[in-house]
Amino acid sequence: MAIEPQVFDLLVHLIRNRDRVVSKDDLLASVWQGRAISESALFNRINAGRTAIGDTGERQKLIKTLPRRGLRFVGPVREETCNPAEAGPHKPALGAADKPSIAVLPFVNLSGDPEQDYFIDGVVEDIITALSRNRAFFVIARNSSFTYRGKTVDTKQVARELGVRYVLEGSARKSGSRVRVTGQFIEAETGRHLWADRFDGDMADIFELQDQLVTSVVGAIAPQLEKAEIERAKLDLTGDLAAYDCYLRGLASWNRWTADENTKALQHFKAAIAKDREFSTPYGLAASCHHFAKANGWASSFDEEEIARLVERAADIGTDDAVALCWAGHVHAYFFHDLDRALLLIDRALDLDVNLAVAWQRSGWVRGYAGDPDGAIESLNKAIRLNPLDPRVFLTQSAMAFAHFIAGRNEEAARWAAMALRVKPNWLPALRMKIASNMMQGRAEESKRALNAYLGIDPKVTVAKLLGYYPFRREADRQRLIAAMRKAGIPE
Repeated sequence: MAIEPQVFDLLVHLIRNRDRVVSKDDLLASVWQGRAISESALFNRINAGRTAIGDTGERQKLIKTLPRRGLRFVGPVREETCNPAEAGPHKPALGAADKPSIAVLPFVNLSGDPEQDYFIDGVVEDIITALSRNRAFFVIARNSSFTYRGKTVDTKQVARELGVRYVLEGSARKSGSRVRVTGQFIEAETGRHLWADRFDGDMADIFELQDQLVTSVVGAIAPQLEKAEIERAKLDLTGDLAAYDCYLRGLASWNRWTADENTKALQHFKAAIAKDREFSTPYGLAASCHHFAKANGWASSFDEEEIARLVERAADIGTDDAVALCWAGHVHAYFFHDLDRALLLIDRALDLDVNLAVAWQRSGWVRGYAGDPDGAIESLNKAIRLNPLDPRVFLTQSAMAFAHFIAGRNEEAARWAAMALRVKPNWLPALRMKIASNMMQGRAEESKRALNAYLGIDPKVTVAKLLGYYPFRREADRQRLIAAMRKAGIPE
């Protein structure tokens, strides 16, 4: 029976500590590296653990719940010593067939200086912690992955023994005050390298260097893992799909960026929700489909009651889901104009996962709506640094154009709008900023060309309709956009 890595780690921790009651805080610290998870998510993992060993919540013959205290493993245990190389082939793939999962192996110290072990181990531990904040995949706990320290390992064997699809391995070499860290992200089953890179830095400020390395590695890996999982989902288009498969298919359609694919994405996300009503990420992404339908002009009417339900559900059950929270925040601002709550949700997402590029991107948009252009630009720069190869970079670029426009920096706004349009020529938010920023600089011809392109997509555009796309907090920002669009000749 295949089980998720976190369920396996939970069982191992309970069995190893069967001489005492294990509290919830103990489980969170040991299995989830201190990351907060919802009561329902923890309950589901405990139930999955019981099912895996033939127990139930009613019988509690093996795992007993002690109210207000915690859990204790009360079944008989026989400990045997065996050679991992011999045991490996007989072990089930612990969840590798069901969920995307990753093991971060200890990086090799190539310096020959054991004094550097603390730094290298610190980088790896921080990578594990940062990846664990992303609920899109499971990360093997440090205690398990560090058992391979100092050993020559085969990635396929590691994947088999730990039950993971992906392995991150690397090395570090110090020369003088300089250090070079290399990393390879591998699909274990095929041995295919999905990503490899190297990072150089100065040990003068070791903590800053460690933060930079972790940010760079995690920012590079997360999009590659998402891409690999989408490709896996495409391989099998038949059968009764599990909630996560529906989510992945939704993500594939969501990334194709057309009206039809956006509709398909919404359907897939709803199917994921129907199969698992506690899976928070599809709620946030389903809400985002409504946002993109409005921003792109793909739909003209919206069920705001349904959108509010998706947003609230994402916020309620996604307390530890940064993706769900950041989209819930932006959609809440976009449709319901509650910027304070939107920022609260997005900031919570960033507290959970400071390396999530899309959360910084959403932060940039909403801070722009709230009249904080400098804060918006700071957030958007972080999004670009974390995901420099983002296929949806036009979203970030058009948000930059908007932030510079409300700051009164028309030339910068026009430049960013032009960059976004080079990636996505018919992206309406970028066209709006190109119209407005060029007109405010007196570049009537540039503005007119952008307006003609806009009219080709939305011939019934009015100033009032344009204002519906921007939940401005500051009246001055609203009036600035009105003035620019009136100058461009857009009717009231």
